[in-house]
Amino acid sequence: MRSLVSAAAESWVPWALAAAVFAALTAIFAKLGVEAVGSDFATFVRTLVVVVVLAALLTATGQWQAPGTVPGRTWLFLGLSGLATGASWLCYFRALKLGDAARVAPLDKLSVVLVAIFGAAVLGERLSAANWAGVALIAAGALLVAYRG
Repeated sequence: MRSLVSAAAESWVPWALAAAVFAALTAIFAKLGVEAVGSDFATFVRTLVVVVVLAALLTATGQWQAPGTVPGRTWLFLGLSGLATGASWLCYFRALKLGDAARVAPLDKLSVVLVAIFGAAVLGERLSAANWAGVALIAAGALLVAYRG
C-alpha cells in the first residue's frame, strides 16, 4: 500500500486533477468574494493569501533557496510567468465580476488549448492526432458552455 501511495504522489496525474479541483473552487469562491469589492482589490487579497501560504509552506518544508543560486534565465522566465499570472488573475476576476462563473471559467480554460499550441510552436512538444482532436474538443466544449443560447 505504501508503494502505491508513493507512486501516486510522484505521478503528475493526481497533482493535475487536484489542480483542476482547486481551480474549480477558485472560480466559485472568487465569484462569491468579488460581489462586494472591486475585482482588482479581490485579486490583491487573493495574491496576499497565496504569498502567505507559500511562505509558510517553504518555511515548514525548508525549501527556501538563496537568490544567488537561481540562474538569471530562471529569474527571467519566472518573472515573466509571474507577470502573466498577474495579468491572468486580473482579467479572470474582472470577468467573474461581470459574468457567470459557469461561463467565465470555460473560456478561461481555453488556456489548455493555447498551451497545446504554444507548447508545440515554442517548446517543440509533439502531440498525436488523437491529442489534437482532444484539444479541438476542449475548445469546442469551452465555447459551447460559454455560449448563451
